[in-house]
Amino acid sequence: MSTMLSAEMTSQVIPGIYNNWEIHLKKVHVILRDNASNMKAAMEDMAVPSLGCFAHTLQLVVHEGLMSQRSVSDALANSRKIVAHFKHSQLAQSRLEDLQREMQGARTTTTPARLVQDVQTRWNSSFYMIKSLLTEKRPLCAYAADHNLPATLSANEWGLLEKTVTVLEPFKELTRKISSATSTAADVIPAVTVLKRLLAEENSTDSGIKTMKSTLLQAVSRRFSSIESESLYAVATLLDARYKDRFFSGGETARRMAKDLLKQELDKMEQAQLKASAEGQGGTKEAEPAENQVLLQAQVRVASAVYITEFWRNMMNLLKVPRQQLSKCKLKFLSAPSTSVESERLFSTASNIVDEKRNRLTAERAEMLIFLKKNLPMFKGRITEPEEEKGRWRDAGRTEAGTAQ
Repeated sequence: MSTMLSAEMTSQVIPGIYNNWEIHLKKVHVILRDNASNMKAAMEDMAVPSLGCFAHTLQLVVHEGLMSQRSVSDALANSRKIVAHFKHSQLAQSRLEDLQREMQGARTTTTPARLVQDVQTRWNSSFYMIKSLLTEKRPLCAYAADHNLPATLSANEWGLLEKTVTVLEPFKELTRKISSATSTAADVIPAVTVLKRLLAEENSTDSGIKTMKSTLLQAVSRRFSSIESESLYAVATLLDARYKDRFFSGGETARRMAKDLLKQELDKMEQAQLKASAEGQGGTKEAEPAENQVLLQAQVRVASAVYITEFWRNMMNLLKVPRQQLSKCKLKFLSAPSTSVESERLFSTASNIVDEKRNRLTAERAEMLIFLKKNLPMFKGRITEPEEEKGRWRDAGRTEAGTAQ
């Protein structure tokens, strides 16, 4: 199947899904997708705004940096061979655990930690593999003195791994942060700016990994070169009271461009409202369902009520727009996630619900349960049951209790 054919099929399937949920494509703010070319083409065919997964692009940067320096890539290759040896041999793993217990001391009752295997498709797995090897360096060296290993690490390679972990630490922390359910598109520009600053710093400990740091910096700059001109990212960052316009690396030009993009978006919303008024809706748009408002507000986080109030007052004075219009724009742009991690977690949710003990669930019922599992927490504390319903369930509970007695 060709890429364009796959893109054509995708662009036909997605509108059908939206129709099932009674969602019009014109109401879609943005679709989070992976970075495959067929998905990009499908979104373009549908004429729907889309963003690639930020976390996936970040891992491509890490992979490019690790492969750029021969000494680092060789050390990683030897590390994979060592970990694979203990993963494939139960006898070797048992001997290593004996050495770990011996070095931990007799009073320690914790289970010895296992080495972590590097998997190319698993994010941050290279970091965790190196970290596990450095943690168990002494037992591994003791094991290598008495038993054969498919590869060994020299003193220079151990030093390179320690420096590599230090460089990869910000990528690991950033991946964890943006993979949370509350991360939004506003986190992308500040994250990239901070990464560039960290990678541009020169330290005395950079000896041996300068090429890797330089490649990482170039990869970050190249792959995220256009994020500040992307309205979905720029407007979201500008509207987030935590960031405002302080993290635009392009200087005053980038800040001015972001504010212009925000004004354009506000003008579009005003025109849409005037159009709705002309069509006989009395000058006001139909109120959105309370459920949609809750879903949007669940993505918006605030740091301090006083600080936020002052921020929005300054923003209204700067843009000369009413608070209600700016609030709608905020709910729209701060509702978009920065990664597709939640979609990946959905597969895990499905596997937890449809298991061998519940294998007779129909597809329709399973879909309902998955939907409730992912969305019901957003309504926590906001759903109030009518008093008559509470009384009915209370009476039913007393009747069942009396029957059981």
